[in-house]
Amino acid sequence: MNDRAVELLEQYDIEVLRTRKGRSAIVCDTDKGCLIFKEYAGNDERAALQNRLLQAIRETDALQTEAIVPDREGQLLVRDSDGNAYILKTWQDGRECNIGDRGECIQAVRLLAKLHEVMVLPADTPGLPVPFSPEKEYEKHNREIRKVRKFLKQKGQKQQFEISLLSACDYFLEQALEVTGDWMRYSDAFWNNPEQGKMVTFCHGDYQYHNLLMGTEGWFVVNFERCLPDDPIRDLCLLMRKLLEKSNWSVSLGRDLLKVYEEERPISARSRIDLYYRLAYPEKFWKIVNFYFNSGKAWIPGKNQEKLDRVISQEKEKQQFLNQVFREVCSLRE
Repeated sequence: MNDRAVELLEQYDIEVLRTRKGRSAIVCDTDKGCLIFKEYAGNDERAALQNRLLQAIRETDALQTEAIVPDREGQLLVRDSDGNAYILKTWQDGRECNIGDRGECIQAVRLLAKLHEVMVLPADTPGLPVPFSPEKEYEKHNREIRKVRKFLKQKGQKQQFEISLLSACDYFLEQALEVTGDWMRYSDAFWNNPEQGKMVTFCHGDYQYHNLLMGTEGWFVVNFERCLPDDPIRDLCLLMRKLLEKSNWSVSLGRDLLKVYEEERPISARSRIDLYYRLAYPEKFWKIVNFYFNSGKAWIPGKNQEKLDRVISQEKEKQQFLNQVFREVCSLRE
């Protein structure tokens, strides 16, 4: 972050004692405590929605989360001369959740369930975005996989990664199309949800170990910029996928994570089907395809091959995990 951006801190009613670099941000020790200043990709309406959600969470005293600090004029965002937006939030120094520690993984899931209990806003809240549609997202992903497969088939000389990617495309595309087709069979039941009426449930949108900090006062959840209305299972899916990929799709770990979540917040039959299909979709393979297609082709990082090899090598374990942990959902596909 450049010096011009740091000068924007003068617009806040705070005394900055010292600053230090954070991840794409500036951490500020101030007379109002530890704060973090960073660029904001959304608009004022988006920031206002995020602020309302954070206020609703804090009013319950259920857990510690970040809070947006307004400037002297009460504005949530400040802008530099080029129109770039910045946001100031409360912060807590601490370490990220250790995904190699099974106990901390369990704590992260338990905390997530508690968070979901209080991440609600009235249905008439201004600026609510359109609810997320998984089947539309998956159809978009499927088109991208098809496009890359066609590109690779027509490409002349191929690098080793491109040969490997093309070889895997048919299998994972077939899988993606099957999951998307099955999903659409249940879409009416998912989105005509009788449980939702006057209140709308939100997801964090990026609940993973980077955004869960252990400080002197306990766990502190940050970076709600991607919050959105969706089945909370979205967050659980993201966290579980991250943890399960690290553990080679451990059945015992997966069952423990689900058990702990349900101790705090029971999962409905509809949401369990939701979670199954989100995990079953070859999301990691699509991400590799998407990164490849949107990057330069002259030089392909070796990391791409490593990620692809890992996805392919874990496929058997992933399917075994789905079949054992979601046996009752799998029977619906037969």
